Amino acid sequence: MDLGLRDKIVLVTGGAKGIGAATVEAFSAEDCKVVLVDRDAETGMALEKALGSRVRYIEADLTNTEACKKAIEQTVSVFGGLDVLVNNAGFNDGLGLDAPPEDFMISVQNNLLHVYAMTHYALPQLRIGQGCILNLGSKVSVTGQGNTSAYAAAKGAISGLTREWAVALAPDKIRVNCVIPAECLTDQYEKFFQIQTNPETAKKAVADLVPFAQRLTTPKEIAQTIVFLASDGSSHTTGQLVFVDGGYTHFDRAVGHDHKKW
Repeated sequence: MDLGLRDKIVLVTGGAKGIGAATVEAFSAEDCKVVLVDRDAETGMALEKALGSRVRYIEADLTNTEACKKAIEQTVSVFGGLDVLVNNAGFNDGLGLDAPPEDFMISVQNNLLHVYAMTHYALPQLRIGQGCILNLGSKVSVTGQGNTSAYAAAKGAISGLTREWAVALAPDKIRVNCVIPAECLTDQYEKFFQIQTNPETAKKAVADLVPFAQRLTTPKEIAQTIVFLASDGSSHTTGQLVFVDGGYTHFDRAVGHDHKKW
């Protein structure tokens, strides 16, 4: 199936690792021109080298809005425009209700402000080509998790902005959607499991919570959904919160388990 993405110009924030890196690779496989923005220069440059001249790395700390503006400007300078913005960058810092309000605001800003800033500065280019925006949410904003007040607030806001921007930008024929993972086995999550007393037991305990096939989602599965939502195959889809989570968020937890063992 030709997704109609060849030569599209794509920018992925947080593109050096995990879901971001998988997304860069997936768009590159569709013959897109891809810019990955990340503060991890070593990993970002290695990915650029591995994928070839149609992939460029830009080092930036996106907690600085001026850096967001420059990342867009560099993208336009290198490739001549922008068709797809993927707001992927973010980090669950485990900041809960016991944290001072000042820390809460810093955490929310770190996970949310760059999404607004990147979209704001990208908008003139996206309007030219009637492009699209893909945001990354989290099941935490739907299910709760405990000790994630700031991250849940930021991700809930991103879901809300997805719907708001889809309405606001419909006259410009710019589509906006949000992909929401749950338990995705990124490199960072793997490191978490490895510091547990029994890593494989810990991983299986989490995987067993996923109703469909009792396994963790892969970054590639998230990336493939992002690519589809950016493609002609999804040309009439906007304002959607798309859960790619093996049913984690919405299924009854009994689904997929053997009741006879209870």
